[in-house]
Amino acid sequence: MDKPKVVLGVSGGIAAYKACELLRRLTESGHDVRVVPTESALHFVGAATWSALSGHPVSTEVWNDVHEVPHVRIGQHADLVVVAPATADMLARAAHGLADDLLTNTLLTARCPVVFAPAMHTEMWEHPATQENVATLRRRGAVVIEPAVGRLTGVDTGKGRLPDPGEIFEVCRRVLARGAAAPDLVGRHVVISAGGTREPLDPVRYLGNRSSGKQGYALARTAVARGARVTLVEANTGLPDPSGADVVHTGTAVQLREAVLKAAADADVVVMAAAVADFRPAQYVTGKIKKKDGQEPAPVALVRNPDILAEVSAERATPAQIVVGFAAETDDVLANGREKLRRKGCDLLVVNEVGERKTFGSEENEAVVLAADGTETPVPYGPKEALADTVWDLVSARLG
Repeated sequence: MDKPKVVLGVSGGIAAYKACELLRRLTESGHDVRVVPTESALHFVGAATWSALSGHPVSTEVWNDVHEVPHVRIGQHADLVVVAPATADMLARAAHGLADDLLTNTLLTARCPVVFAPAMHTEMWEHPATQENVATLRRRGAVVIEPAVGRLTGVDTGKGRLPDPGEIFEVCRRVLARGAAAPDLVGRHVVISAGGTREPLDPVRYLGNRSSGKQGYALARTAVARGARVTLVEANTGLPDPSGADVVHTGTAVQLREAVLKAAADADVVVMAAAVADFRPAQYVTGKIKKKDGQEPAPVALVRNPDILAEVSAERATPAQIVVGFAAETDDVLANGREKLRRKGCDLLVVNEVGERKTFGSEENEAVVLAADGTETPVPYGPKEALADTVWDLVSARLG
C-alpha cells in the first residue's frame, strides 16, 4: 500500500527546530513526508536537515523543478498538510489566500485536511488580527490547534508555545484516520472533565478512586482533531496536557465543579467523563492522624459532594447545550445506567463496567451509549479513542 502523503510546512519561528521531532515521528510511523519550509524558516533549520530527515529535496520557491509544477502538485497529492510552527505571519497569509512562496501555494491547492500548530508570543496570539485569522481558517474547515502555555523566547512565559511534537503527531494521526471527513466540531466549544477527584482527610490521606483520566483525554484529543475548541478540566491524572486543549487542573469535587460550571457558560457540549467522588470527609484534620497503640481508629464521617452532572443538565447555559455523562457500574450495568440517565437528565450516558483490571488505567474500553430518546449504541472492546469518536459522532448528529 502507498504510504500516506503528508506535507510538513515550517514557517519562520524559533520553534522550527521542534518540527524535526514531528518529522521523525511521522516518517517512523510509515508516512511519506515532504517538508516545505518558508525562506525565513531556513534561518533556524537548514534545507540539508529537512532533506536528510525526509528523504525528499527541499525548496521554498515555485521556480525550482518548474516542469513538475510543484506549486500545484504537492498540495494536490497530499493526504494531510500540517504547518508547525505556524507563525502569526503564516496564519495571516493563509487566511487571506496569499501565494507568494511554495508553502502558501501548497495551502491553496490542497484539498485534504489542513492542520496549523501556532507558535508565537502571547501578545501576538491574543491580538484581534490573529484571532480573526484563526477564526477564518477554522470556519473554512482547517484545524487550528490552540498553542500551549509555557516558556517562550527569552524570559517570557505565557500562551503561545508550540505544543509538544508528540501531541501534534497524535492530532495528525487522528485527522488522517478520519480521511476526507470534514472537521464536524469546528466552531464548537466543548468542555470535558477527566480523572478522579481526591477528597482530603488529613495532609497525607484522601478518599479517591482508580480513574486514570485516559478516556477523558482521548475525548479531548479526538475533539481537537475534529476542530473543536476544547477546555479540559482534569483532576489528579498526571498525564501530559493534550495538544490544542485549554487545561484546568483541579483536585477535589468542589474545585472541579467550580471549573466545569465556569467553562460551561459558553459551551456547546459538556462531557462529564471524570470520576467524581460521591462523598468527602465531613471534617479535614489539619495534622496527620496518628495511629495509637491498642486503639481502633475513629470512624470517618462522610458528607455528600455536589452532583455536577445533574446540576449541569438542569441548568444548561442554552437550551441547545448537549450534556454527556459517564456511568461506571459493577453490576446490573445497563439497568443502573438507564436509571442514572433518567435521574441525571443528560442527553447521552456512556455506561461501562469497571473493577479490578477493567477500564481504569487501561488503554481500552467497552461501553454502551444510552440516549435520552431511547436509542442505545454499543461500542465493542477497543481503544479508548474509538469510544471517543463514537461519542462525538452521536454528539455531532445532535448538534445538527
